[in-house]
Amino acid sequence: MVTETDLPDPYGSSADVIVVGAGPAGSAAAYHLARAGLDVLLLEKTAFPREKVCGDGLTPRAVKQLTDMGIDVSESAGWLHTKGLRVVSRRAQLELDWPESAAFPDFGIVRRRADFDELLVRRAEAAGARLVELANVSGPVLDDRTGRITGVTAGLGPEKRPVSFAAPLVVAADGNSTRLAVSMGRHRRTDRPMGVAFRTYFTSPRHDDRYLESWLDLWDRRGAQPRLLPGYAWVFGMGDGTSNVGLGVLDTSGGAEPDWHELLRTWCAEVPAEYGFTPEHMTTPIRGSALPMALNRRPHYADGLLLVGDAGGTVSPTTGEGIAYALESGRLAAEVAVQAHARRTATGRERTLQSYPRALRDTYGGHFTLGRAFVKVMGHPQVLKLWADHGLARPTAMKFVFKLMVNLAEPTAGDPTDRVINALTRLTPRG
Repeated sequence: MVTETDLPDPYGSSADVIVVGAGPAGSAAAYHLARAGLDVLLLEKTAFPREKVCGDGLTPRAVKQLTDMGIDVSESAGWLHTKGLRVVSRRAQLELDWPESAAFPDFGIVRRRADFDELLVRRAEAAGARLVELANVSGPVLDDRTGRITGVTAGLGPEKRPVSFAAPLVVAADGNSTRLAVSMGRHRRTDRPMGVAFRTYFTSPRHDDRYLESWLDLWDRRGAQPRLLPGYAWVFGMGDGTSNVGLGVLDTSGGAEPDWHELLRTWCAEVPAEYGFTPEHMTTPIRGSALPMALNRRPHYADGLLLVGDAGGTVSPTTGEGIAYALESGRLAAEVAVQAHARRTATGRERTLQSYPRALRDTYGGHFTLGRAFVKVMGHPQVLKLWADHGLARPTAMKFVFKLMVNLAEPTAGDPTDRVINALTRLTPRG
């Protein structure tokens, strides 16, 4: 291990907790840890501002986490507020407003990830977390006797200078590939769904649309028999003259994988001309990423390592939403770590840390199990076609499904639909 004097000022080589990855999950964890008084090192392999593939649309569930972090989410602070979701099929369209709730705000927000992620990480810094940019974590430092993680090795700066950082607890927030978790033997569960998302930006007169837009008719037209894919295309106005345009598809489609770039270009060519999604209006290349869903990497805690966000597979299988659950899992991990830090014995600390996977299952298990069942059903083309052709003609049923899918039921009271959703979630196995 290098000594503190080998590291660039003001970074020390040790901390109470190391957080690897400064995306939404990592920054949220670092913020809540630092605010509780723990010494936190937040290691990020890139430098801010930096881009990430995302739809940029945040639900009220995410808005709640941001306001709890003291972030100004007003439109005057640069956010575009949304009213809800507009679902579009070839036969109809339906606008679904965000539910009225005491638990969550009644609006969503939109902001580019380059700006959004930097705002979060600066909030973590302001709370006391020590950010180290261009710290590319290469692996864990393990205790030879117990196999427990006691720190990480990293390449620091453009020259990748080898350094080590030490902490009794490490949080893996390094995304879907999560080199750190894999190196600790945490491999992806193949019985959990995965998705893909590809997106670009267009200058568009639709840039200030107050509804997130989801198009259900997403076809792979290769070959003699076109097939309806289990996913959707989206159009999210950014409020800055551009729209974020993309597609998200589950891995249940079967057959050869489409050319996602070409699929998105083809879909853009088929939307109404007033959207302006023509090649000359595209402002960025098409980029894609994987969506790890339904707690697909376990255990979420063992041997001193906690998994949060995409590293732990916290993306919702029903919608592909990841940011809200990244923020929440980061906060939940921090709360458990703070309690563990306060315990007087190693046994007490370990028992507390082992409560984190249970807390994740209690919070998301029922909802994600329902989501996995939904994914399985939607993997059948006949069901998909029926849903796209006839579902929007039943607004009452769609409002119920919408509230269930976006996980915005009032947890303790609410209307009859909230009570039904909560009962379903409680009774569903939390596998």
